[in-house]
Amino acid sequence: MQHSAEFLNLVNDAKSRVKEIDIEGYKKMVSAGEGHVLVDTREDNEWDKGHVAGAVHLSRGIIERDIVSTYPDKETPLILYCGGGFRSALVADNLQKMGYSKAISLDGGWKALKESGLPLE
Repeated sequence: MQHSAEFLNLVNDAKSRVKEIDIEGYKKMVSAGEGHVLVDTREDNEWDKGHVAGAVHLSRGIIERDIVSTYPDKETPLILYCGGGFRSALVADNLQKMGYSKAISLDGGWKALKESGLPLE
């Protein structure tokens, strides 16, 4: 997908503040049994086409509204993914502003996850 310069500037600004993990780092986390919640921040139609087994769905359109009631412990490690890692960076930035210190964007997103060997639904 071709993104506008304005959108990319917004994403790059968010990425300057958020924590990110790549797919290899995430797979190490999973194999080490590190507790976390994997959150798919994509739209409903993207989720319906496929997602990582065990992930929860809180799309970018509602996550800021629903995160506190869903995960009130702001120390919960939240690994956020979208299609490629741009929208999840924006979400991580907002969640950090809301006090979620362990909101981490998965760089590469769904594209990387599909090729990772992790179980999908």
